[in-house]
Amino acid sequence: MFEIKIGTVLMGAHALDPDMLPALEPFGFEGYEVSLDRYCFRTYDIAEYAKRLNDALCGTPLSALGCYANPLASEDDRRDLIHLMDCAHLFGCNTISVFAGALPDHTVAESMPTFKKVFSELCARAEDKGLKIAMENCSGSSWTSRDNYNIAYGPDAWEMMFDAVPSEALGLEWEPSHQMRQLIDPIAQLRRWARRVYHIHGKDGTIAWDVIREHGVRGREPWFWDRTPGFGDTNWNDVCTILMQNGYRGFITIEGYHDPVHYDDGEWSAQMRSLTYLKDCRGGQTFIEGPAYKGFQKPKASYAK
Repeated sequence: MFEIKIGTVLMGAHALDPDMLPALEPFGFEGYEVSLDRYCFRTYDIAEYAKRLNDALCGTPLSALGCYANPLASEDDRRDLIHLMDCAHLFGCNTISVFAGALPDHTVAESMPTFKKVFSELCARAEDKGLKIAMENCSGSSWTSRDNYNIAYGPDAWEMMFDAVPSEALGLEWEPSHQMRQLIDPIAQLRRWARRVYHIHGKDGTIAWDVIREHGVRGREPWFWDRTPGFGDTNWNDVCTILMQNGYRGFITIEGYHDPVHYDDGEWSAQMRSLTYLKDCRGGQTFIEGPAYKGFQKPKASYAK
């Protein structure tokens, strides 16, 4: 089977009625990330919701359970995350996608002692339950900013975070868009960090270099847009190649509802085009076992890094 599967991100309980999932089945998604929020945790019976969701999935797997809050600054958010980790087995899912969070009025470095304490405890729990915690590289912060909401925004922070919490349960939920918004080359970055990537968000970006050259990055003209994969600047053939060269066996889940061109009544047409494009980039639409003759190369398991 293909090492990489392609899915899409769905919002959680207050926006996702599990009864809608059978309508998505013919589209060809190979899995879903379900993103849960405060409303879900504080209104729904999670165990009962998990049962409804599994019944509606008809065997389609969940790639990740999203819990995008601030476990560093909020005890309530931390309890929600722990609750989700304790219930993850009910969803049949072992990847929890999170924001690392941040401390108000603290820089990245100043937040690190709290990060170490909180995530050391979370990772110990994850290890005990066989879970992976994937921190999204959402880019609303900076190294010296005191107005952060997610300190896992880029590689300088990741170096400190993985040094502070060396658990193998802790990794990244990576996407190129958040890095391109910082003018980071996502391909070079992924080559460096692929071994710590536990989940992929399928969201791309377009950088208008002509606008930057004329107006800079602080002018009135927008110079960056989020895009659905296949419409942006990133070569996802390269993304899939790097991931497979590093032994990645997981999902790229399309994170829709961001593209400023293909949205509203064009959303799902764009996602279908992206689904086809990403399947081609990972190696094909349909896995074909082929004849017994395999060629000159050794089996993948013998040379995958």
